[in-house]
Amino acid sequence: MSDYGLLVDYEYCTGCHTCEVACKQEHRIEAGKTSGIKIVELLQELPGGGLDIINMPILTHLCYLCAPRIKNGQLPACQVHCMADILKFGKSEDLVKEVPKKRKAIVYTLSGFSI
Repeated sequence: MSDYGLLVDYEYCTGCHTCEVACKQEHRIEAGKTSGIKIVELLQELPGGGLDIINMPILTHLCYLCAPRIKNGQLPACQVHCMADILKFGKSEDLVKEVPKKRKAIVYTLSGFSI
């Protein structure tokens, strides 16, 4: 039984919040309420006065990787609608192998989640 997860290549996240909207629409969550994914904006001042802005999609405690969609052969709603194509669902062991090839990436897993 494999664990599954979501690879987030946040180097290319534009902060558009489409993943949040897709999650809320998929699960009929009201505006203003927390969904299964949230974009966190990190600001860092650089030497010389520059600013580094990082948009990081974070899976919340409400995320269960759209299990009903997965069981129907579909991908999680956040991945389908991500305009920057930075989200990838799959087996945890396969996703972890991709992390060293990326500059800014993280894998979220749900232990015990199987199809």
